[in-house]
Amino acid sequence: MDLQYALELIGTFFFAISGALALQGKEADWFAAAFTGFLTAIGGGTLRDVLLGSYPLVWIGDINFLYAIILGVIVTFILYGFVSRLKRTFMLFDTVGIAFFTILGVEKALSVGVRPEIAAIMGMFTAIMGGVIRDTLTNELPVIFRKEIYATACLAGAICYLSLRLFEIDRNVNLLISIGVIVVIRLLAVKFRLSLPKLK
Repeated sequence: MDLQYALELIGTFFFAISGALALQGKEADWFAAAFTGFLTAIGGGTLRDVLLGSYPLVWIGDINFLYAIILGVIVTFILYGFVSRLKRTFMLFDTVGIAFFTILGVEKALSVGVRPEIAAIMGMFTAIMGGVIRDTLTNELPVIFRKEIYATACLAGAICYLSLRLFEIDRNVNLLISIGVIVVIRLLAVKFRLSLPKLK
């Protein structure tokens, strides 16, 4: 199993947890939580593949992604009492998920021959659309419309990855650095309440 594939499964796992936790306090049953986790995990990648004309869709062509989603929901169920008490757990899982999916989305777009500029946008799209679907299903304002730095962190990580490719940095090292850039920007933005200038 190469690093990219492992990270994609891990990202799917974290996004499934993020989606399942989104129904915390909404009096939903576990089927609803599992369904939300499933759509959160596959939403961005599915829309990316449809736009890129890449078939079969990644989770249809590889059953391991479905297993990763199921595992994420089961872990949430088993550890629910624990993770529900952890401050910022939801944000942490979501941050790790968007970091993985941004870079993997960039690589997927590059693999079908699109320009780097488009690949960066596809990476960001892959990362944020699962969250948009999750927030819409749970009747929340999607996080990209809030003042927090979110999609911008994904775009910065995508640009970092593409830039390091120009210098022929080892691919696995590049993956880890670029994912780290997204996580750090997102965590700092939340901790210090950083945001882009408001539209006036």
